[in-house]
Amino acid sequence: MIPVVSFVGNSGVGKTTFLEKLIRELKIRGYRVAAIKHDAHKFDIDYPGKDSWRLTQAGSDVTVISSRDKLALVERPETERSLEDLTQMVAGRVDIVLTEGYRGAGAMKVEVSRKAHSHVLTARLDDLIAIVTDESFEYPVPQLGLDDAMDVADFLERRFSLRASRPAVAAEERG
Repeated sequence: MIPVVSFVGNSGVGKTTFLEKLIRELKIRGYRVAAIKHDAHKFDIDYPGKDSWRLTQAGSDVTVISSRDKLALVERPETERSLEDLTQMVAGRVDIVLTEGYRGAGAMKVEVSRKAHSHVLTARLDDLIAIVTDESFEYPVPQLGLDDAMDVADFLERRFSLRASRPAVAAEERG
């Protein structure tokens, strides 16, 4: 079963910034990664006036935008898709799913916490597998630094016995 790890935390603590670093590190190691972002607000990925936006605005229930380098699917679901449904959509294509948000989902959680923003964690202890932080908490889980994407990648490899689908990038190619 594909590992699904939700990165959660208060707004503004740096979840997206940390995930950018972690995804880069996992890609260097040869992993195929899916990133799923939960947005509680209405969002639009198309720009007004673009053909895909126009087709969606015309009433298309599913609009697919495809090129040699990128594919996007815009759907107007009748109800919000669960994290499990979204994970099934990418199963078999990736080695790990990292999410931003999904506090209420059943996935394991890594809390991102920055002392300048809050001293209160948002994840339930039962779901928490690690904390990425610049302070110390009295929780029985590994606590890793906000700039330690390499350490978090090591932790995920050990925790889930990950094996890369592709060869790792050589040290001299990392830059």
